[in-house]
Amino acid sequence: MNDLRVKDFADLDSFESAFRNMLRPWREMKVDTAPQIKLDVDEADAEYRVTAEIPGVRKEDIDVRIDGNQVTISAEVKKDSEEKKDGRVLRSERQYGFASRSFTLASAVDDGKADAKYANGVLTLKLPKRAAETRGRLKIG
Repeated sequence: MNDLRVKDFADLDSFESAFRNMLRPWREMKVDTAPQIKLDVDEADAEYRVTAEIPGVRKEDIDVRIDGNQVTISAEVKKDSEEKKDGRVLRSERQYGFASRSFTLASAVDDGKADAKYANGVLTLKLPKRAAETRGRLKIG
């Protein structure tokens, strides 16, 4: 026996179908993907302090670039794991991902005096402000 359903076009209650779908049980599957970069930026008189959470990344795979007042933090994940038993591969997994965050600061950064440290998944940047350029009007004599 065939079960044929014909949609009733007179019944256009999209709210009811959306509500019904909202109550349908669902499950969130966590898939390891690219790292997430979460930032905190604090400003003091002489410097900016940036704290970036980048868990699961080696410090060699983090790139920080400074161009004036523009800061870019990039991170790349490369993980290969292989499980062997009796010389046979039972499981082999690879994970690759890339994340990048850019932000603009109010003042230019003196990149020659900048400092970066990475420990326990947290990147800490100390970015000294560049001395303000003095501009003035030249008096013509």
